[in-house]
Amino acid sequence: MKIILKQDIIGLGYKNDVVEVKDGYGRNYLIPQGKGVIASPSALKVLAENLRQQAHKIEVQKKAAQKRADQLEGVVIEVAAKVSSTGVLYGSVNTATVAQELAKKGIEVDRKIITMRDIKAVGEYEALIHFFKDVEVRVPVKVTAEGQEETPAPAEENEAPAELSEEAIIEDELEEALDAE
Repeated sequence: MKIILKQDIIGLGYKNDVVEVKDGYGRNYLIPQGKGVIASPSALKVLAENLRQQAHKIEVQKKAAQKRADQLEGVVIEVAAKVSSTGVLYGSVNTATVAQELAKKGIEVDRKIITMRDIKAVGEYEALIHFFKDVEVRVPVKVTAEGQEETPAPAEENEAPAELSEEAIIEDELEEALDAE
């Protein structure tokens, strides 16, 4: 089924795009929610006329989106998070976290236009920010452990007790699970 999108849908397309979707998705979600209409010949003619009339307005929006994208040139987001001894985060770094970090740098970005997987380990990752149809920016996200300077030296000396504490945690979880039954 061909649908004309009435608003941007990340992962599917942008406003006024004609996309091919499964019948059920179009009939049961996109059309009732007002996010799309069936791409009939008459609807396609109306779309072509509207795009012709709005060409200047779209160009202005694209230039504004490009200015916002240029603000992110060379920006690296560094997130310090609490980390377990195995390098796994307590919680995760997600689009909301990235939007907050950008806001701290004076760049307001809606978390809904950011695409990335939730980060659950220390390392370097990438977030994709969709400003407009052809304007997307890749921003590096570096996740580090909180108090990283202090952690390496004691971890080498006390490696065995860290393993014992993990074993103790697992035993506690098992006891709690048995008590729950």
